[in-house]
Amino acid sequence: MRFNLIDRITELVPGKSITAIKNLTLAEEYLADHFPGFPVMPGVLMVEALTQAGGWLIRKTEDFQHSTVLLKSARAMKFVNFVVPGKALKAVLEVHSVNGDEYTFKATGTVDDQVAVSGRLTLERFNLRDRNPLAGDADEIQNRHWRELLPQILSTKPDRNP
Repeated sequence: MRFNLIDRITELVPGKSITAIKNLTLAEEYLADHFPGFPVMPGVLMVEALTQAGGWLIRKTEDFQHSTVLLKSARAMKFVNFVVPGKALKAVLEVHSVNGDEYTFKATGTVDDQVAVSGRLTLERFNLRDRNPLAGDADEIQNRHWRELLPQILSTKPDRNP
């Protein structure tokens, strides 16, 4: 089961930045438990939405060379406002640095132009076959999936080139 938290990418500048949207609806199952009577998006899912946006930026920047992008660290995270059903979390990430297989981003999530979450995320990207030579087919399947999904969530505006 895939857990996609990015509904739309509104701006993507390869190697530099991304802006993406997560629309929160009451239909999301976890809201029944977080919190009953006051449903809000859990902070960990806000971080996951930021992480997934960063993954899209890395994939597009590197022309889908790596099948896997994982959160390595989240630092100086601040949770300031709630994301409630009917609202959208706008994720904005800017590349802070690239060091080997790691990208560090300045990440901010806003709701109605008010900061909900912010911090620095470090994401690691790699291919499964680099860790297990028998996993090359899994890399191909995953990369095909990412390539097919991107046009579905990328807005119709063309990418800006640096």
